[in-house]
Amino acid sequence: MVQYFKESLEELKNNVTWPSLGDTQKEMVVVVVFSILFSLVIWGMDSSFEYLIGKYFEFMK
Repeated sequence: MVQYFKESLEELKNNVTWPSLGDTQKEMVVVVVFSILFSLVIWGMDSSFEYLIGKYFEFMK
């Protein structure tokens, strides 16, 4: 088991190409922006369904 972790660490150090800090920051901004946009779309859909279902039950009284 110890050998496995040593080999894994060696692999990460020597064979993995890590992105630069600048690339990582750019990708993080993209993820944050799309996460905010997606959450706003979901919120808008939820609010619309809440309104429509409320109107439906109000109409059914």
